[in-house]
Amino acid sequence: MEKEVLFGKTLSELQEVVSSLSLPKYTAGQMAQWLYQKEVTSIDEMTNLSKNARTSLSEKYQVGPEDPVSVQVSSDGTKKYLFKTPEGGYIESAYIPEKKRSTLCVSSQVGCKMRCLFCMTGKQGFQAQLTVGEILNQISRLPERQNLTNLVYMGMGEPMDNLDAVLKSLEILTSDWGYGWSPKKITVSTIGLVPEMHRYLENTDCHLAVSLHSPFEKERRMLMPISQKYSIEDILSALKKHTFDRQRRVSFEYIVFSGQNDTKAHVKELARILNGLKCRVNLIRFHTIPNTPLPGTTEESIQQFKEALLAKGIMTTIRASRGQDIDAACGLLSTREMKNTFQTNTLKISPNQ
Repeated sequence: MEKEVLFGKTLSELQEVVSSLSLPKYTAGQMAQWLYQKEVTSIDEMTNLSKNARTSLSEKYQVGPEDPVSVQVSSDGTKKYLFKTPEGGYIESAYIPEKKRSTLCVSSQVGCKMRCLFCMTGKQGFQAQLTVGEILNQISRLPERQNLTNLVYMGMGEPMDNLDAVLKSLEILTSDWGYGWSPKKITVSTIGLVPEMHRYLENTDCHLAVSLHSPFEKERRMLMPISQKYSIEDILSALKKHTFDRQRRVSFEYIVFSGQNDTKAHVKELARILNGLKCRVNLIRFHTIPNTPLPGTTEESIQQFKEALLAKGIMTTIRASRGQDIDAACGLLSTREMKNTFQTNTLKISPNQ
């Protein structure tokens, strides 16, 4: 029988483990410290647990960390790590070092259900939810983990579509008994799943980033089919029920497609719908992916769009493009690995089978 993984369990879940084995209550706190602060890879390394406790734990449990299977390194220092899941899928994490900060972009699902026109992960389709441990594993097994200053849940998948696991991972990340991160250093993105967004904002102080990409409903539905379920008005109404300040902010992610969503009409409509909401618009350059008709933008065009939004009183920034000489766009590396695995497995099957 396969042993259950301890890594990824919250303190209350570790307390349940301890109780089931009739171990002292304080053992749960000791285990949390070993798992998330000392980052051990085996139960035997938990040396302040009694030998009997370690033996009892080892009969049913394992720690369970997994190293990345490959890495791509960009000339600008960006690194794209590929992790393999127990089911045989692949997920990606992007490490982005800068002068004053180092950010890790983590995945929350294998593939994605949302089918956004501009996203390579969506073209894979949905394969599996990541467990809490598989989300946190991207951080704990990162060779540069000691350099990290910021985390963004903007990798593969829709975080709000795996909200139970995401919230537990945030609890472990921000708790004193866990990693002890400040919520101000963590941002979780969403396409705009309204009920889950409410629950997220009620249960964490981490930042929120909403994928917008157009202020016009018809255009947004073309880019993001899920928006047929939750409209822009639904999303904005939900956000206005919550407080955003220095402790927690909301930003809108806006991929710029030249001549399609960066016109004067878009500037005017963005100013209208965002009026009264304390927020930031984060403009993103689009880099072409296979089988997508959407055009990228020029540096001149994106700068003009930024200036036009600033003139309307909208706080606007442009996300720096990183890792352009590697498969930095979300989903490219894992898609390539999936294809290679499929071709390899196909070659192993003889024509007579």
